[in-house]
Amino acid sequence: MKKHIKILALICICFLFVSCYSVRLRSINGTPQPDPLMSRDDYYRGMQVVELDTVIKIDITSKDFTYLIKETDACKTGKLHTVEFKNTFGGSLLSVVTLGRKRKMKVKYVCMKPTN
Repeated sequence: MKKHIKILALICICFLFVSCYSVRLRSINGTPQPDPLMSRDDYYRGMQVVELDTVIKIDITSKDFTYLIKETDACKTGKLHTVEFKNTFGGSLLSVVTLGRKRKMKVKYVCMKPTN
Protein backbone atom coordinates (compact mmCIF):
# COMPACT_ATOMS: atom_id res chain seq x y z
CA MET A 1 0.00 0.00 0.00
CA LYS A 2 2.86 2.39 0.83
CA LYS A 3 4.38 1.70 -2.58
CA HIS A 4 1.19 2.89 -4.32
CA ILE A 5 1.17 6.10 -2.29
CA LYS A 6 4.80 6.81 -3.22
CA ILE A 7 4.09 6.20 -6.91
CA LEU A 8 1.02 8.47 -6.79
CA ALA A 9 3.03 11.21 -5.04
CA LEU A 10 5.81 10.91 -7.64
CA ILE A 11 3.29 11.21 -10.49
CA CYS A 12 1.74 14.32 -8.87
CA ILE A 13 5.16 15.94 -8.45
CA CYS A 14 6.07 15.20 -12.08
CA PHE A 15 2.74 16.66 -13.24
CA LEU A 16 3.40 19.77 -11.14
CA PHE A 17 6.78 20.39 -12.81
CA VAL A 18 5.56 19.67 -16.35
CA SER A 19 2.39 21.77 -16.07
CA CYS A 20 4.09 25.08 -15.20
CA TYR A 21 5.69 26.90 -18.11
CA SER A 22 5.90 30.25 -19.83
CA VAL A 23 6.23 31.03 -23.56
CA ARG A 24 7.25 34.47 -24.87
CA LEU A 25 7.03 35.55 -28.52
CA ARG A 26 8.69 38.78 -29.62
CA SER A 27 8.76 40.59 -32.94
CA ILE A 28 12.10 41.76 -34.31
CA ASN A 29 10.38 44.48 -36.35
CA GLY A 30 8.99 47.62 -34.76
CA THR A 31 9.45 49.29 -31.39
CA PRO A 32 7.57 48.40 -28.20
CA GLN A 33 5.19 50.98 -26.78
CA PRO A 34 7.12 52.75 -23.97
CA ASP A 35 5.88 52.82 -20.39
CA PRO A 36 5.38 56.41 -19.26
CA LEU A 37 5.79 55.45 -15.58
CA MET A 38 8.84 53.13 -15.99
CA SER A 39 7.69 51.20 -12.92
CA ARG A 40 8.79 47.66 -13.86
CA ASP A 41 12.09 46.00 -13.01
CA ASP A 42 11.75 42.75 -15.00
CA TYR A 43 12.00 41.67 -18.64
CA TYR A 44 9.37 44.26 -19.58
CA ARG A 45 11.31 47.23 -18.13
CA GLY A 46 10.50 50.34 -20.14
CA MET A 47 7.57 48.72 -22.00
CA GLN A 48 3.87 49.36 -21.44
CA VAL A 49 2.47 45.91 -20.57
CA VAL A 50 -1.18 44.82 -20.73
CA GLU A 51 -1.88 41.86 -18.44
CA LEU A 52 -4.84 39.48 -18.74
CA ASP A 53 -5.69 37.04 -15.96
CA THR A 54 -9.01 35.45 -16.85
CA VAL A 55 -10.86 32.17 -17.26
CA ILE A 56 -12.15 31.39 -20.74
CA LYS A 57 -14.97 28.99 -21.54
CA ILE A 58 -14.62 26.68 -24.54
CA ASP A 59 -17.16 24.16 -25.83
CA ILE A 60 -16.05 20.54 -25.92
CA THR A 61 -16.38 20.53 -29.71
CA SER A 62 -14.28 23.71 -30.19
CA LYS A 63 -10.63 23.28 -31.08
CA ASP A 64 -9.47 26.85 -30.58
CA PHE A 65 -10.25 30.21 -29.01
CA THR A 66 -9.57 33.67 -30.42
CA TYR A 67 -8.99 36.79 -28.31
CA LEU A 68 -9.11 39.98 -30.39
CA ILE A 69 -6.67 42.82 -29.74
CA LYS A 70 -8.29 46.14 -30.59
CA GLU A 71 -7.05 49.70 -30.78
CA THR A 72 -7.57 51.10 -27.26
CA ASP A 73 -5.78 53.46 -24.89
CA ALA A 74 -3.77 50.48 -23.61
CA CYS A 75 -2.88 49.41 -27.17
CA LYS A 76 -2.95 52.44 -29.47
CA THR A 77 -1.94 50.60 -32.67
CA GLY A 78 -3.62 47.22 -32.15
CA LYS A 79 -0.35 45.59 -33.30
CA LEU A 80 1.59 43.27 -31.00
CA HIS A 81 5.31 43.47 -30.27
CA THR A 82 5.64 40.89 -27.45
CA VAL A 83 3.24 38.21 -26.19
CA GLU A 84 3.78 35.95 -23.17
CA PHE A 85 1.49 33.07 -22.23
CA LYS A 86 1.91 31.47 -18.83
CA ASN A 87 0.46 28.12 -17.81
CA THR A 88 0.30 27.26 -14.11
CA PHE A 89 -0.53 24.16 -12.12
CA GLY A 90 -3.84 25.73 -11.04
CA GLY A 91 -4.75 26.44 -14.65
CA SER A 92 -3.97 22.87 -15.68
CA LEU A 93 -5.95 21.51 -12.73
CA LEU A 94 -8.99 23.66 -13.65
CA SER A 95 -8.84 22.35 -17.22
CA VAL A 96 -8.67 18.74 -16.01
CA VAL A 97 -11.55 19.15 -13.52
CA THR A 98 -13.84 20.83 -16.10
CA LEU A 99 -12.82 18.39 -18.86
CA GLY A 100 -11.21 21.18 -20.87
CA ARG A 101 -14.25 23.49 -20.94
CA LYS A 102 -12.70 26.18 -18.73
CA ARG A 103 -9.10 27.28 -18.98
CA LYS A 104 -7.25 29.80 -16.87
CA MET A 105 -5.35 32.23 -19.02
CA LYS A 106 -2.45 34.46 -17.96
CA VAL A 107 -1.26 36.60 -20.85
CA LYS A 108 1.02 39.63 -20.99
CA TYR A 109 1.41 41.60 -24.18
CA VAL A 110 3.17 44.73 -25.36
CA CYS A 111 1.86 46.69 -28.31
CA MET A 112 3.89 48.34 -31.05
CA LYS A 113 4.74 52.00 -30.72
CA PRO A 114 2.64 54.14 -33.08
CA THR A 115 4.58 55.44 -36.08
CA ASN A 116 4.33 59.10 -37.04
